[in-house]
Amino acid sequence: MQALRDGSFGLAFRYRYELVDQDSFAADANASTLRTRLTYTSEAFRDFSLFLEMDDLRPAGADSFNSTRNGETTRPVVADPKGTDLNQAAVQYSGFANTGLVLGRQRINHANQRFIGGVGWRQNEQTYDALEVAHTFSDTLEARYTYVSNVNRVFGPSSGVPAADLRSSSHFLDANYDLSASASLMGYAYLLDFDNAPAASNQTLGLRLTGMLDFNERVTMPYVVEYARQGDYANNSTDYDADYLLLEAGLSWPDYNVKLGYEVLEGDGTPERTFTTPLATLHAFQGWADRFLATPANGIEDLYLKVTGRVGVLDLTAVYHDFSADTGGGSYGDEIDLSAGWAFAENYSLLLKLASYRADGFATDTLKFWVMLSASF
Repeated sequence: MQALRDGSFGLAFRYRYELVDQDSFAADANASTLRTRLTYTSEAFRDFSLFLEMDDLRPAGADSFNSTRNGETTRPVVADPKGTDLNQAAVQYSGFANTGLVLGRQRINHANQRFIGGVGWRQNEQTYDALEVAHTFSDTLEARYTYVSNVNRVFGPSSGVPAADLRSSSHFLDANYDLSASASLMGYAYLLDFDNAPAASNQTLGLRLTGMLDFNERVTMPYVVEYARQGDYANNSTDYDADYLLLEAGLSWPDYNVKLGYEVLEGDGTPERTFTTPLATLHAFQGWADRFLATPANGIEDLYLKVTGRVGVLDLTAVYHDFSADTGGGSYGDEIDLSAGWAFAENYSLLLKLASYRADGFATDTLKFWVMLSASF
């Protein structure tokens, strides 16, 4: 009881206005939503501790948008449906040397979230009902295994289409080895088995090398090389194999960074035989306009340039994407993404964000704009 009484509470608000102007719709989407989040963390008792998190999401003003649950199908989708949900509820145990265990509904993010993520950009976060075990073998080697029985998606908590939950018997395994003080190698195996979405079941095996070269005290060159191979798994009836490739290199100074990247998700012209990442934080990849949440049948190649920096109190980001087909080489179009963030008065932050996708043979022109104000206590 003392451990519960001595626990700590947190309260956070996140208001967001999102505008979507999509050429395939006669009317725009205007979404004004407020997420309220209450968290509780107990003190430890015999190496056990408890974590709880409740989210409430509802319109706060303009609500002319398709939330995937409100029936507004004549407007573009803004996947922030109204609802109150138990976002996390987990027990943690730290009684084993160099080992951590977490059981229950929890947030899971692996590496850059290209394969496993929490989709934290959406107002309703993606969490996992899971058992996770992490162990540190040495100063240079650590590994993590996770069994997932259910995926609580951003479309919930109410049932509908797309599904609010993916009923799962999935396994995540990764290991990270430090090759040196400035380079590490990660190997992973993600075995996804979904009872109610067998076509999304797959197995992905990959390696990810990250590192940094020091030119002098002020200038460094971060880099990433990643390759993965994916195929059908469990009840997926399509026999396929597809490849993934990521190459990134950049230059980093104390106040700004430049990065050039090239990402490929293979596709051979058949939608069921493309490289897919159904549990990824997809908004972080292939443009903020979210035109490539599902991999096109011919796959996708994304050549991008990203510049970030701090000017005064503002954190600024600019990204340019050039999209094309992996098979056939046809153009899909390009996109410009811009953002400006300001953290102020310790507890508050403001974000302005813009995405402009210009179609060329795939989807339609799309403009998105966001204003987001966050407060946490």
